[in-house]
Amino acid sequence: MHLKSLEYLTDLTELRLQGNKLSTVPWTAFQDTPVLKILDLKHNRLDVLPEHALKYLPNLTYLDLSSNQLTVISRDVFYNWPVYQKTQQPERRMEAIANAVLALHANPWICDCRLRGFVQFIKSVSPPVILMNSYLTCSSPKFRAGKFFHEVELSSCMKPLTSSFDSNVTVHEGLNATLTCLVQASPSPTVWWTYTQKFLRAFNVSTTHMSEDTIKVELVIPSAQLVDEGNYTCTAANFLGNTATTIALKVHSPRMVAFASTASEESVYIDVRIAKQTVYGITLEWYAVTENPGETWYTLHFGKYEDSKKEMIYIGPGINTYSVNDLLPATKYEVCVTMRNQLPRKEQCIVFVTGSDISELEQREKLIHIIIIVCAMVLAVPAGMYACTTETRFNCMEKCADLCRKNRKGKKNLRGGNKENTFDSLPTGSEEGLCHRDSSEDKKRPRAHEDKETPNKQKLEHRNSADLY
Repeated sequence: MHLKSLEYLTDLTELRLQGNKLSTVPWTAFQDTPVLKILDLKHNRLDVLPEHALKYLPNLTYLDLSSNQLTVISRDVFYNWPVYQKTQQPERRMEAIANAVLALHANPWICDCRLRGFVQFIKSVSPPVILMNSYLTCSSPKFRAGKFFHEVELSSCMKPLTSSFDSNVTVHEGLNATLTCLVQASPSPTVWWTYTQKFLRAFNVSTTHMSEDTIKVELVIPSAQLVDEGNYTCTAANFLGNTATTIALKVHSPRMVAFASTASEESVYIDVRIAKQTVYGITLEWYAVTENPGETWYTLHFGKYEDSKKEMIYIGPGINTYSVNDLLPATKYEVCVTMRNQLPRKEQCIVFVTGSDISELEQREKLIHIIIIVCAMVLAVPAGMYACTTETRFNCMEKCADLCRKNRKGKKNLRGGNKENTFDSLPTGSEEGLCHRDSSEDKKRPRAHEDKETPNKQKLEHRNSADLY
């Protein structure tokens, strides 16, 4: 409907626009129709009625706004209506004022504080203003749905106020943790929970109405684990503003004793290696000799290499493997295994880089290339091959020295040998020479025997050194 659509219609007395799917009406256009008496707008899509809507309809005797989409309107809409103003003037009450019929039913009224003034107006209406249907009903909120206006008492609007029964909650590991947040607000606020952990999980949230303006919001954390510890924030907001309260969750593990690590624990050597590679992930494996293996907990520190704060994953007794999936391509990662909550040491960490993403299905087994730091050495290991950080039968110094000797020997042989023996020429599925454990026969064999190898053996060593470096 255009703003000028009623121009030059000064003698118009009746306007019926029902069922025209109107979502707005230019109410100021009625300045051009001062004698309009009947305005029928039922069965449209009007959802807003501005405060000045009836200001230019001084002689209106019938207004039908039924069956629209009105949810909240101000009582000032009618307080600004000249017809209603006449009824409120004592000096004009003796005058004969024509009745004015209002039809406002069949709208989805939201009965909260925003409708308080309008409900009060409806309750106070009396002739000459007459309601076609005085039984206006609430559509929402749910606890008021279906109630008549004269059955509800609406309070004033207020900004949310949040509180909690207990700001510090402690729960045993494996049990459900329930965090409770009380919210006072009008109208009903939107409430959500946030917490500081990087690893987010979907928790159940229930809402209970304690009274007209008070709700109880409970966050249930099923089978709480150590990684669920942290500060949980309950935030409530409505059109007046927002507020929040924080609850600290502590998860107590009966199998973990909260005391300082002993010197023996701090000196425990952990043998860490990548046991398996998949298309988009790895499986980590570790070994450690401890005094009480059945009570020993480990902590995995995992994240991007450049991140200062890594995600911590707690591993219970009897477990020595962990799989990491959904790795990003062409990304450098670091994973460390420590005792309990100890800070990781360099020898307890593995650094690896994932390869570029390859769309061809047949080439996906080549997706991940691993670069692993072993003592002071760097091994470049192609996809499909196992990569170890230590070998159980040699200590770190002996192994590094042995590898360095082979490295120098391999470089000399490479200079005069076949240049095609490169990293890229390695067979993808090979595990030979990298992760095998020394057999008892190898252990019994004297080291001097290595210097007396046959030329064929020297050629094999040449290939192994080229494969490694």
